[in-house]
Amino acid sequence: MTELGDYLRSCRAQVSPEAAGIPSSGHRRVPGLRREELAMLAGVSVDYIVRLEQGRAKTASPEILLALARALDLRADEQEYLLRCAAEATSSSATRADTAAPAAQRVSTAIRVLLDSMTGVPALVLGRRMDIIGWNALGAALITDFGALAPQNRNHIWLTFLDPRVRGLYRDWEKVAQECVAYLRMDAGRYPEDPALARLIGELSIKDEDFRRWWSTHRVRAQRSGRKEFLHPTAGELSLDFQVLDVRGTADQTLLIYTAEPHSRSAQALTFLSGWAETNHEPSANTARQYTRS
Repeated sequence: MTELGDYLRSCRAQVSPEAAGIPSSGHRRVPGLRREELAMLAGVSVDYIVRLEQGRAKTASPEILLALARALDLRADEQEYLLRCAAEATSSSATRADTAAPAAQRVSTAIRVLLDSMTGVPALVLGRRMDIIGWNALGAALITDFGALAPQNRNHIWLTFLDPRVRGLYRDWEKVAQECVAYLRMDAGRYPEDPALARLIGELSIKDEDFRRWWSTHRVRAQRSGRKEFLHPTAGELSLDFQVLDVRGTADQTLLIYTAEPHSRSAQALTFLSGWAETNHEPSANTARQYTRS
């Protein structure tokens, strides 16, 4: 079996026959679409679906994959993941080697200066695997003191699942955690043989049953904006919008920024938290705002 096959089966299971315009009749042993139903909707043979899911297809044309994506009603990020899985399944071992050991990541001096200048908004720089490779003082005040953590624990997903304080920050932890898993699955499509990614997935799978269950669903997500509700021990309740921006000129680095609606209760709480961070954080904690990860 391959990741492509697992992903196709997962996507089939999430589409009801009624949603696909197929009348449902009789008892169905498994949820979602049958292989023959997906084949009919995509205009391909059932045998080809079987070979794709079993990892026996030597090639998978973009046209057929996009037809499958339309039949499964996949979002743009889900289509991207499907294409990546197919490319990985049919690539040579030499090509796979390019994805096994990505280069180390480091925040540039210009981005560090930008982070330090963003005094009114929490900001983080995320790398591969959602590693936290840069942050400003307010970002640390909102989430946790990243400078005090062991480098291997400066990871957004690790903290969300395994750090009790960070886990308790989110009003709807389950929603946030599922989104984190979907983000990580998307990253796994870029570097499927990354050993650090494998270690992270292995640790989370062993230590958290929810992660293990959600990882097995093969859902992917690359959401660039939204809103999160925080229950902060110092600032109280905050409703913050987030934006995820690509850091140009870098590979796999994004800038995560949280903002509050002007004149709102959350804006007042964020201002209070900013003042608290300035007076309560030791200078040494504020100088270690970036580090290198492989």
